[in-house]
Amino acid sequence: MNQFDLIIIGAGSAWLPAWMYASRYKISNAIIGELPGGALATSHCVENYPGTLSAPWAEIMENFQKHAEAAGSTIIQDRVEEVSKVGEDNFEIKTQKGDSYSAKRVILATGNEYKKLGAPGEMEFYGQWVSYCATCDGNFYKNLTVAVVGAGNTAITEALYLSEICKHVHILVRSDRIRAEDIWVEKAKARENITFHMNTTVESVEGGMMGVTGVKLNNGETLPLDGVFVAIGSTPFTKIVDSMSPEKDAEWCLIVDKRQETTVKGLYAAGDVTTNSNKFRQTIMSAAEGCLAANSVHEDMLRL
Repeated sequence: MNQFDLIIIGAGSAWLPAWMYASRYKISNAIIGELPGGALATSHCVENYPGTLSAPWAEIMENFQKHAEAAGSTIIQDRVEEVSKVGEDNFEIKTQKGDSYSAKRVILATGNEYKKLGAPGEMEFYGQWVSYCATCDGNFYKNLTVAVVGAGNTAITEALYLSEICKHVHILVRSDRIRAEDIWVEKAKARENITFHMNTTVESVEGGMMGVTGVKLNNGETLPLDGVFVAIGSTPFTKIVDSMSPEKDAEWCLIVDKRQETTVKGLYAAGDVTTNSNKFRQTIMSAAEGCLAANSVHEDMLRL
């Protein structure tokens, strides 16, 4: 079994900064993750990361990786199936390829997965004219017409944000009830360029080489659009640590303290899986939490 002081699990924007800082602290560490990108891969282009005026998500991740590799570490392209605790200061990590690793500390940076509509055309335009993050991609739709699919706080607040950029915003609600808080709903209804469509579902996303042209609705009509923002929720990927029973909040995010440590001693978390990030899921938040978690592990190592 391969032994490390620290193993970082994940492939998003939290693990590479964590890796870089761990290596700078001379902590024996390894990264286990699949293809880089995480939630950032749903963005066509990134314009809200400090020092980056505008860049494709792949370029951001490539720069992250180059910076981390310069500090030195081991990267393992694999999928972690389970993490379990063995003794006071040791974890066992099992992967899809059948390999096992041992570490004194673990940083979980597996991110969350946006829930999909499952409609034809959604994946065809995924990461371009179909987006899951208005904060990330909204500026690309200036003076255009878009739809936001969803009825929760995220959907309504994203629609409000987009209404300041876009020509018109359609909010598609699948039932006759809007789940968002009244204050957000009232603000949205007061905006002249926001239209609510109740009891409405997307049957398919229509478009071609030039992009999205609209969505076909359950009433048989096609709503002309330039883009679609899906805001029906997300699920943190934390099941691989469930055997240790870490505490989670109502949204299944791992509860962490100010050091990014979970309720399981030695298990840290960073990025979209944590209660520190789940109210503002952005690359800068994930990167900062990854750095903080690595620093906390360094403090632990000094005590061992």
